Amino acid sequence: MADQARRVATVFGGSGFIGRYVVQRLAQQGWIVRVAVSAPDRARFLMTQGAVGQIVPLAASVTDEAAAAQAIAGAALVVNLVGILFERKPGDFQRIQAEGAGRVARLAAAAGAKRLVHVSAIGADPASASAYGRSKGEGEIAVRAAFPDATILRPSIVFGPEDGFFNRFAQISRLLPVMPVVRGDVRFQAVYVGDVAAAVAAAAVREDAIGRTYELGGPRVAAFRELMAYILEVTGQRKPLVNVPEGIVQLQARIGEKLPTPPLTRDQLLMLEKDNVVAEGASTLGDLGVAASAMEAVVPGYLARFRTGGERARR
Repeated sequence: MADQARRVATVFGGSGFIGRYVVQRLAQQGWIVRVAVSAPDRARFLMTQGAVGQIVPLAASVTDEAAAAQAIAGAALVVNLVGILFERKPGDFQRIQAEGAGRVARLAAAAGAKRLVHVSAIGADPASASAYGRSKGEGEIAVRAAFPDATILRPSIVFGPEDGFFNRFAQISRLLPVMPVVRGDVRFQAVYVGDVAAAVAAAAVREDAIGRTYELGGPRVAAFRELMAYILEVTGQRKPLVNVPEGIVQLQARIGEKLPTPPLTRDQLLMLEKDNVVAEGASTLGDLGVAASAMEAVVPGYLARFRTGGERARR
């Protein structure tokens, strides 16, 4: 029982897109996984990914000191995956991605956790013009201050069957006569969600990962325009790519911010002023022993449903 207790992992944000893959990977490695989320009922689907009682959803937000401390108590490994793309309330970026990240790290250190893996993002920078990038950067600083041995992972955009990038633009392409392109020259290095999960699992146990920061990207660097063209190719659509004028983009962002789930915000536009690729000289997936998966090996499988005839057309 004592040995089993030392294999407890607490995963904040474990029911999200990346989280479900991380939870599954840790369970496969024998960890008892506490899935710390705001709504445990939405995480119950994860319980089938492990043995009976191995995966346990808990009500614990990174903004709740007492609940987060209780979720962390006794865990050897703490993983923080919590992040947001837009604010529902003013100050959410700061509360969740900066203060929340620091809180998890501080509580993990106080509880005697042996390892902390913090998932940030490429573009995290406390001096960023974007509130998203700035809060991510401040979160990293807070993590390092509270838990110096933490491993920080910075992925580029993440793709996989449930992603909000390729699926979203494939859906848009079916609704419009053209494929709109926003900031088409900005480059990305999309990384497969399974590889991000593998990186988290490796960072949790590798001694050479202690205290290091890794940038996670796939094998291909592609401009936004190229990715839109790839979506059209994979889904079998012959439509023109049309650059959206900057004035219209700004207007769409302002209007979008008034929606419950904005498709685009002005803060996201600020992030799109810089490439989202692995920095030269950075530690990468390869340094964690993970071979990066190509988009071409994964994306066509789950975008097949957007083709005329769906899966049958792909076959």
